[in-house]
Amino acid sequence: MPSVVGLLEQHELAARRRVDGLREEADRIQAELAAAEQEWQEWAIARRRVDTVLAPDVSSTAATEVALDPRGADVPSVPRDAAKPKSQVPVWREGLSWAVLSVDYQRIQQALTERVRLGRGPATCQEMAVLFGMDVVPARVEALRSKAKRLVARGWLAEPAPGRFTTAAGAAGPGGGS
Repeated sequence: MPSVVGLLEQHELAARRRVDGLREEADRIQAELAAAEQEWQEWAIARRRVDTVLAPDVSSTAATEVALDPRGADVPSVPRDAAKPKSQVPVWREGLSWAVLSVDYQRIQQALTERVRLGRGPATCQEMAVLFGMDVVPARVEALRSKAKRLVARGWLAEPAPGRFTTAAGAAGPGGGS
């Protein structure tokens, strides 16, 4: 007859494997979402450019491009040299722009920069999930935590207290070193 501790360890191991599998699936879905958002933004840009070319008012061609965010807010279009889903987050260095980050990482940077600007201090991943309009469920929060930890490891963010994130000293601006 197996011991109670042995049975508990087996159940714990099975549960941990399930959590690991679900985290991997959540990361895969996040990457797919980022790719789909990127494609959507590119199609929106293409449509606006065609509208601009076909429009009788030629002076509007100098207008800056803005892509609609899925939540309805205007955000700057992503440059062509932006990171693609599943790409590495580069180590931050003076003068490096947020444009090298994928859309998800840029959203985190922007949200935390805005909090600093408003004097609100560091944010938890649950607070970021609420801010982004996500369901505050463990999978979403853990996906955000993974991204935030990656940004901390690469110098883009700081973690002054466990689980609380803010922008790193030099990486606070979208244009790079500010």
